[in-house]
Amino acid sequence: MTHAAAIAWPPALAKVPSSDRPPSDRPLPRAGHILVVTARPGQESADLGRLLYAFRCRGASLALLSLTRGEASPLNSTCERLEEIRPWELQVAAGLLGVSSLIMADYADGELNRYPPAELAERVRRAIRAHAADLLLVIEPTGGDPDDAAVARAVVAAAEQTGVPALARMPCATHSGWHVDLGADATTARAVQRAALAAHASQARARHRAQSRMDRQDDREQLRWLVPPRQMSGLG
Repeated sequence: MTHAAAIAWPPALAKVPSSDRPPSDRPLPRAGHILVVTARPGQESADLGRLLYAFRCRGASLALLSLTRGEASPLNSTCERLEEIRPWELQVAAGLLGVSSLIMADYADGELNRYPPAELAERVRRAIRAHAADLLLVIEPTGGDPDDAAVARAVVAAAEQTGVPALARMPCATHSGWHVDLGADATTARAVQRAALAAHASQARARHRAQSRMDRQDDREQLRWLVPPRQMSGLG
């Protein structure tokens, strides 16, 4: 559920180089309080839904910061204004995913890259302090969305300033990072993700494509460190 012109992910932030070897399997990182940062509503379900369920099953507390209200989407299957309906949809989806704290910022959807990076990083730092986060989770900005790239830059800056590690969920079939096998949780996680995705009724016309992408996934998620834990520096 993204929309924007293409933009390159800055090489300076791509800290873990690609490799010709397939990603190895590792356990899901342990965390007590996770702050998820997205550009707009819907991404927490379509892109991160299975991971959020898996973290929640392992006892993590989840907070979500959406930097925009998603008002720039070209889709609207309802008669409501997007800036009004999409926050309500996000509340429903977040509840299904086990998110206990939801923060909605008011930056302009589709224009995050126009805001000062320091301002966005400070907004993330405030959320880190509010939730006492010990892990940050974002979407790897490989799809050409400038808002996703702005989110990742802000999260990396905030992580480096606070010492909180930052983790990115990656598309499948890339050659960096590592795999997490969801195992026995995979079937339930997929069902929860579908239910959360369906909560975004205003984006119903995009749901089939998102569900088809989800159905093509196996039982693994692919991750990489944008800012690794200090004791793991150099790994990833």
